[in-house]
Amino acid sequence: MQVAQVYFEELSKYFITVCMALYTYECFAVFRFHGEERRNGIYVRQNILMFFIHLTCYFYIYLETGEVGQLFFAVFQQIVLYAAIVLFHMLYPKGNRLILNNMCLLLGVGFVVLTRISYDKAIRQFIIATGSLIIFLLLPHLIRKLRFLKSLTWIYALVGIAALTAVLILGQDVNGSKLSFTVAGVTFQPSEAVKILFVFFVASALYQSSGFFQVFTTAVVAAAHVIILVVSRDLGSALIFFVVYVFMVYLATGNGLYVIAGAVGGSGAAILAYQVFQHVQTRVQAWRDPWSVIDSSGYQITQSLFAISNGGLFGLGLYKGNPLSIPFVEADMIFSAVAEELGIFFAVCLILICISCFTMFMNIASGLKEKFYRLIAFGLGITYIFQIFLTIGGGTKFIPLTGVTLPLISYGGSSILTTMIMFAVIEGLYIIRQEEVAAMKQMGRKRGRKRGRIINEGEAYDSE
Repeated sequence: MQVAQVYFEELSKYFITVCMALYTYECFAVFRFHGEERRNGIYVRQNILMFFIHLTCYFYIYLETGEVGQLFFAVFQQIVLYAAIVLFHMLYPKGNRLILNNMCLLLGVGFVVLTRISYDKAIRQFIIATGSLIIFLLLPHLIRKLRFLKSLTWIYALVGIAALTAVLILGQDVNGSKLSFTVAGVTFQPSEAVKILFVFFVASALYQSSGFFQVFTTAVVAAAHVIILVVSRDLGSALIFFVVYVFMVYLATGNGLYVIAGAVGGSGAAILAYQVFQHVQTRVQAWRDPWSVIDSSGYQITQSLFAISNGGLFGLGLYKGNPLSIPFVEADMIFSAVAEELGIFFAVCLILICISCFTMFMNIASGLKEKFYRLIAFGLGITYIFQIFLTIGGGTKFIPLTGVTLPLISYGGSSILTTMIMFAVIEGLYIIRQEEVAAMKQMGRKRGRKRGRIINEGEAYDSE
């Protein structure tokens, strides 16, 4: 029995990696086809692969722990994810299933890794994700119907600034930063939700007019968001807000000088932050030479690097590594846990899947006719991919640590809910784009019929 278990565990590592590689290939094969109908076979194969990956991982966990309850937990997850896929397809036959499939796969990977790290946290994450899936299923319909969203410019700004100010005043101090506050035992991190409001604010402010005065006005409001986050020492979120604003202004205006000005201003702000904040200096020192401070500020990043290097191409296997040695591994450093126990190959596939999501976001944005919706899709896409860059870049010592989560995988209710709302908004925009294309085709057919009648009438006149 022991020998059979060893063989299964060893072979399952390669099986999981191959399935993940095939799934990743299908993510990009989607872009060869136009129209969801022609992609249906790809989506079905993705569904089969994702459930194989998920179930194999949990059977591996069962063999390591002997906990039957974790197998039931895996079955509950598969039921919820399968129900979400089926219900979405029934409610939104014109929806984009690549976004849906990738979201479900990333959630499943997060559940697996969190179960390995902390079973209790995995259960809490699953409960929050299940509730968030309900919102995900409802929101695309609202995005299609609520056409007045473009007129709520200053409501987005006021609500966002008020929420960030509330954290600054009432927030809990964790490691020198004020990120969240707790009400009735439930912890909220408002900066996650405000990211979406911020994108809606910039889009609604610039979709009609993108002249200098309008850009300057939105810059003042954007600066208010960033300054509050900086004072709260939530520098990772502040950086996301800043970068998203600069790129959205560039899309709205087409003026590259705004990007240059943003780069210069951002560099100056980074230098100032380094001079003012002690913890920024500490993180930069840990990034430049973590080995010199391995017993203090460099401990987290060095443990992360050890974990990634220990994993090799195919990983040590679940429960074979030591991810718990990394501080805050379930939030900031979960990518390192993935690389250690599931392998660098699996981790790279994970990055590529996220990139395929971003590519689809940009594809949807480029096809939208209405500028307001185009700006929203673009802004949410930049928000998503830049957060991934900060998380993985920090964990691999490519950039200094910023303390942001890996969307849909890291532990955190606010992050899960916000990311799924972002995906739901994008789905709603994709459906709007499909309706725009259908309307244009119908208009073209009407013009064709009218032109045909004119030609027929002309021919009849000539024959007379």
